[in-house]
Order: sequence, then C-alpha cells, then structure tokens
Amino acid sequence: MRMYDIIKKKRDGGELSTAEIDFFVQGVTDGSIPDYQISALCMAIYFRGMSVRETCDLTFAVRDSGEKVNFSAVNGIRVDKHSTGGVGDKTSLVVAPVVASYGIKVAKMSGRGLGHTGGTVDKLEAIEGMRTTLSDEEFIDQVNRIGLAIVGQSRQFAPADKKLYALRDVTATVDSMPLIAASIMGKKLAADDDCIVLDVKTGSGSFMKTVEDSKKLAKLMVDIGKNAGKKMVALITNMDRPLGYAIGNSLEVIEAVETLRGHGPEDFTEVCMTLAGYMLSLAGMGTPEEAERLARRAIQDGSALKKFAEVVAAQGGNPALIENTDLFKKAAHAHAVLSPAEGYIRAVNTEAYGLASLALGAGRNTAEDAIDYSAGIILKKKTGDFVKKGEEIAVLYSDRAETFSSAEETLLAATEIGARPEAEPLVYAIVE
Repeated sequence: MRMYDIIKKKRDGGELSTAEIDFFVQGVTDGSIPDYQISALCMAIYFRGMSVRETCDLTFAVRDSGEKVNFSAVNGIRVDKHSTGGVGDKTSLVVAPVVASYGIKVAKMSGRGLGHTGGTVDKLEAIEGMRTTLSDEEFIDQVNRIGLAIVGQSRQFAPADKKLYALRDVTATVDSMPLIAASIMGKKLAADDDCIVLDVKTGSGSFMKTVEDSKKLAKLMVDIGKNAGKKMVALITNMDRPLGYAIGNSLEVIEAVETLRGHGPEDFTEVCMTLAGYMLSLAGMGTPEEAERLARRAIQDGSALKKFAEVVAAQGGNPALIENTDLFKKAAHAHAVLSPAEGYIRAVNTEAYGLASLALGAGRNTAEDAIDYSAGIILKKKTGDFVKKGEEIAVLYSDRAETFSSAEETLLAATEIGARPEAEPLVYAIVE
C-alpha cells in the first residue's frame, strides 16, 4: 500500500477503505509517513470530504492510536459531557456534581485552556491544593466511592490526533468537518464511557460560527458515537455571548459555586440544567423533562453543592473555599470599563472577550505559559441590556495593571451598542 495512491484516490473523490485509513493513521502515529504527505491527504479531505463510514473509520483509528481507559472496575453506568469550548463555559463544575448526586458515575477527564477558551482543569486548579492528577487506582477508587472525579488528561490519548492537528493548524485544514469530528470523538471514545452528551457551541465565541454547521457536526459526532455502541445526544448551544457573568478561572469557580447554591446567572443555570437533564436521561433517569426536574432538585436541596465540596476535599482542595468563596485569592488590581455610548448591548464578539481575559493573564498562548488564576472579567452588562454612557459594562481583574489598557481596548471594540436586539435561544437544537 502506498501513501501516494491513497492521496490520489481521495483527491479524485474516491472513498477510502478501512485498510487505507488504518494504514494512514498508523503511519501518522509511528512517523513512517512524512509530514508533506499527511498534509496533502488532509487537504484532499478538506476539499473532497468523507462519508460517515470513512469518518467513523478515521475516528476509530485515531482512538486506537494510543492508550485507552479501562473503566471495567467502575461500578455502575458512566456518563460524560463534552463541550466544543467557549467563553465563560464552566458547565462541568455544575453538571458533573448534579449528575453524580444521583449515583450516576462521572469519571471526567478534562483539558486545559489554550487561546480564548478556558479549560476545566485550570479552573479547578484555582482552588487551593486541588489535585488534578490522580493515579489510575485513585481515580477509579474515587469514582466508585464518591461517584465523581475530574482530572486532567495525563494519558497519551489519541497521539495520532496530536500530530494531525499540529499539521492541520499550519496548512489551513482545521475547519474540515470529518477531521474535526474524528479529532473530538477519537479522544472522547478513548475514555470508555457508556453515555455521552455533546455540548456543541455555535456563534462568535466558538469554532462553529453558524447553527447549520453546528448541527452537521453534532449529527456526525452522534453517528460516530452510536457506531461505537454509545448512547449519544448533542445540544447546539449559544456562544454568541459568554455564559454567565464571569470569565477567568477563580471567578468562574465562584460563579459555579453560586449556581450550585441556587443563585447563579439565569442563562448559565438554564444551560447547566438542560445538559444535566440529558445526562441523567441517557443514564436511565426518565425523560429529558423528568430528568431536568431532578437536576433542579439537586440544586434546591443542596446535594449537588455537597457533592462538589466532597470532590474538592477528596482531591486535596481546600473545602473552606467552597463554603466561603470570599477566601479565594483576589487580584491585586481592578479596572472598570465604561460604556462609550447610550443604548442596548446589541451584540458582542465573544471570542474577543475571551482574548481580553487572556491578555489579563487568565489563559495561555502556549502550553508552557503560567496562569494568573485571579485574573479575568466580571461582566456588568450583557447582550440585550440597556446601558447609559459612562456606566460600567465590565470590571477587569489582574495582578498586572499594565494589561488593562490592551484588554479594555479589545473588549470595547468587541461590544456593539445600538438598537435593542432580538432575543436568541440558549439552546438552538437537540440532535439525537
């Protein structure tokens, strides 16, 4: 089998066989196929696409290119949620303890943030003492005892994807639907959960900018998961504005805790309850509507907050911070961003809001960058709100006051003030 023939076949619109796809991914993994041929096939796929069968084969080959998790020692049904990434998206900190409070097992492996989107692991590490690296034995034991563990991806999951993504990133082939789906689901299927709820973000703060493209990606990933024997559902959720009011690690943890107390922002709470409802429903806890009522009950009776505090303590974190969020380290400096005009917040570029938070020190441009966990933004006004000239739209926080000028400029340039906008849904569609 020759890589030249595989590239030519796809270039001419042919459908690759399972054996050809396996040969390609094996060569990516072991380095036997040069970068220029890998890039050539990615470009051919970008222009010619892939069938669902081809995309499934590519996903499974990526999944099998590295280590996989053996959850056979976990007692009970396992359910997970995966988000395609957004700004202010701290939903895992709420939905995971809600679901686990009903005895459903959530063995969650989360990523770190890079660029304008934050990572769940970074947010958890804003909690003093919190460990996000556990041994396999500790991880399985905690899931069995408590029902929930959230750790970073320490295993060498899907190494083929790491190489493929690096080349796609520099050859303008990132936004290919089959390649995106194989990348996300290859890693997700390496962690062998029974049920998976996908949160596919759409809008200015996400990778998929339109609802239609998000639906296509969601359907493709659901089909892949079902072909792998998983129970699947995908929600298309709005990322044309940040979720909640907090952007930045400790600020988002505080907002998540307030939500678990029943005092969270309306938009963030709504998305969390919908996601948790579908997770519970897939795990056999009734219809999505019935399961969402259970999710809300876990907030009302305090069981979800108790579960989160239990997880923090089990992973070495200081539970006092969950009891009293005023104990979180505060940024050394704060700066108010004032509205330059009167009118409604008509629209925002959510990705730019994330970049403003990044400029303050709340994220990283490279994997080696250090994070200022107290840095970030608290929004005072959001899309649809009326604002007077000179009124606060946001407050910036950082240990480095010299970052405020750039972050403020980015945030104001990303905020459109004008006539009142039409209301948009938080959840555009459900793909089952």
